[in-house]
Amino acid sequence: MVRHGVRLILRHADGIDVVAEASDGRQAADMAAAHRPDVALVDIRMPVCDGLAAIAPLLALDPAPRIVMLTTFGEEDNVVRALREGATGFLLKDEGPQELISAVRAAAAGDAVLSPGVTGTVIARMLRGSEADTAVGEDRMVRLTAREREVLAMLGEGLSNQDIAGRLGIGIGTVKSHVGAILDKTGSASRVQAALLAHQAGLTS
Repeated sequence: MVRHGVRLILRHADGIDVVAEASDGRQAADMAAAHRPDVALVDIRMPVCDGLAAIAPLLALDPAPRIVMLTTFGEEDNVVRALREGATGFLLKDEGPQELISAVRAAAAGDAVLSPGVTGTVIARMLRGSEADTAVGEDRMVRLTAREREVLAMLGEGLSNQDIAGRLGIGIGTVKSHVGAILDKTGSASRVQAALLAHQAGLTS
């Protein structure tokens, strides 16, 4: 039922094509390998093989799709695991149609997708750490240029590529290049992981 509803919403959205559907995580990875979608909208809880197990094989594809996890309240532990493993973000299942469409578009554009209903709790859990964690964060940023550190700090604020471009007075293409370099140099699998690194290293207040 959830899949049917999602399909109906997305098929009526301009610029979005639903190229495949899957009933479990393993099938999702196989379908993505066959159709190479820009975005994979994956339910955390699926039969046989859940959505969490699908993250690694999805990210192993070249090019890898942006992964947005569908979740419900009370699944913060699973959301944390999904973000740590490289998911682009998460969306609550009870979000409205426009929020779903906007999330898919944002993910396709390379932006993070974090449902405000549980973002605070999830981020707090992921940021709990020690001074040693901060030191590790600094070590991961040692190769970044001054400009890349600026962009990383803005990722930590949750800014989109367009917002970053406007604040720095540079083109969106340049921002995308900086973000790509940040992910590569810090070993972050997604913008969300990079944003968390910015918090961990104290780049944001």
